[in-house]
Amino acid sequence: MPTDFASILLLVVTSAITFTVARILSRNWRRKRREKEEAARREGESRQVRRARERRGK
Repeated sequence: MPTDFASILLLVVTSAITFTVARILSRNWRRKRREKEEAARREGESRQVRRARERRGK
């Protein structure tokens, strides 16, 4: 019995760690992709649009 409990406990702990690491990596990947898309969108803006956006932001 004790080895069965230890195996199940190890499985649960390993699964929790894997889930946490995957979630952190996914968040970082999405944030980088969003920043890259935002930079590409701003790159295509005209100077007038860019200045208007900066004025609104202040």
